[in-house]
Amino acid sequence: VKEESVAKSQEEARPFWKEARAVGKTPPPAMAPDFPDLVERLKPVVVNIRTTKEVVRKNPFWFFFKGPGEEKEPFEDFFRRFFGQPQKKFKTTSLGSGFIITPDGYIITNNHVIEDVTEIKVVLMNGNEYDAKIIGRDPKTDIALIKIEPDKKLPAAVLGDSDKLRIGEWVIAIGNPFGLGHTVTAGIVSAKERTLGMGKYEDFIQTDAAINPGNSGGPLFNMRGEVVGINTAIIPYAQGLGFAIPINMAKTVLPQLKTRGHVERGWLGVYIQRVTPAMAEALGLEEPKGAIVSEVIKGSPAEKAGLKAGDIVIEYNGREVKDFHQLPIMVAATKPGTKVKMVVLRDGKRKTITVKIGRLEAGKGEEEVAEAPQRGGEVEAKRLGIVVQTLTPDIAESLGVEKDLKGVVIVKIDPDGPAADSGLLRGDIILEVNREPVYNSRDFREALNKGLGKRSSVLFLVRRGERNIFVAVRVKEK
Repeated sequence: VKEESVAKSQEEARPFWKEARAVGKTPPPAMAPDFPDLVERLKPVVVNIRTTKEVVRKNPFWFFFKGPGEEKEPFEDFFRRFFGQPQKKFKTTSLGSGFIITPDGYIITNNHVIEDVTEIKVVLMNGNEYDAKIIGRDPKTDIALIKIEPDKKLPAAVLGDSDKLRIGEWVIAIGNPFGLGHTVTAGIVSAKERTLGMGKYEDFIQTDAAINPGNSGGPLFNMRGEVVGINTAIIPYAQGLGFAIPINMAKTVLPQLKTRGHVERGWLGVYIQRVTPAMAEALGLEEPKGAIVSEVIKGSPAEKAGLKAGDIVIEYNGREVKDFHQLPIMVAATKPGTKVKMVVLRDGKRKTITVKIGRLEAGKGEEEVAEAPQRGGEVEAKRLGIVVQTLTPDIAESLGVEKDLKGVVIVKIDPDGPAADSGLLRGDIILEVNREPVYNSRDFREALNKGLGKRSSVLFLVRRGERNIFVAVRVKEK
């Protein structure tokens, strides 16, 4: 017993983790780069931008004033005498940043820095000030190109490859925060491919290099002195979080901004969703990646090429589609008329489809990013927590869908059941179960029984309003 106690004490004294001294040769510690020489070389390409905007502000008592030719209100003269005109025009100024990309004075900045302004002043590091004109702007990516007319050639930034950025890599931000002039901050790339819900073409670089109001439009440099991003956004209530547009996205729009003043985008003509873990499980995929097509728009390039609802796009023009939000960005950056190859998963098999990309026009619709929906005789599916019935023409009319639509409609739903947790709603019309069409409640029962015998998740194609969406439901154990 004593020997066992000693052995146990010795065992408890040994570390069960890996000690550095026990590993042998360890890698050298990561050292912070030497910034001064690099900053001195980069600062001349960064500019401060000051804009002026004309704003109309209504008198707080504007409702007491009538327009020209109309009979005056009883107290109009009184309010005009003591509170002035019904509305006043005045000028406001704003600050931003930018960076020179050609020696003759082309400058990149954010669209929101110069949008709806009446005057743009650009100040170089040496203090020289120039009037600038807008060459082109793209609100959807928040990128703008402006131009000054310098009296001599200017130092210009070198644009890098943002796709090669690695998380943890050192970066430098230079800009005009709070009007303080050329200010340098440093940090690392905290994350890539971030979306903030501000627009459809988001693919932000996240950095902890301090970014503040006034930094907008300024450059984010790597340690080779190349611009890898355009500092654009912050989260006001957060610390150490800044977001930059990847410079590779800017490269796709700059030529058109220079020649057209606006951007023409490619159009595929599909509605897509994120492939969730539950969907991946229901479809038998190894991992949740790609963009699942929930609907193909009639007459679109996608329909002409043979793309189908349920296809999962995993490659576009030779580039992997890791997450669904990347596909609209890739399509938009494609020149209309270009033929591209897409790799999709259809019924678990890879299939290559060649599609001729169309032109995105106003009102035509874009690659809609449809997030998984939010909560909020008959056949009962107890393990799902729903009751369905065959969709009849009368029910279809009451739901505002085509009378000849086939499927089953959810008439009851358990608010605490897995179907509700996954986002299904009363009134949803189920068109498919695990990629098998259902035309009535009997089809639904058979398809569901078949699906529940194979996997713990079931994939539904659902009509909700005017859109088709996929919803995956994890099934409760019996």
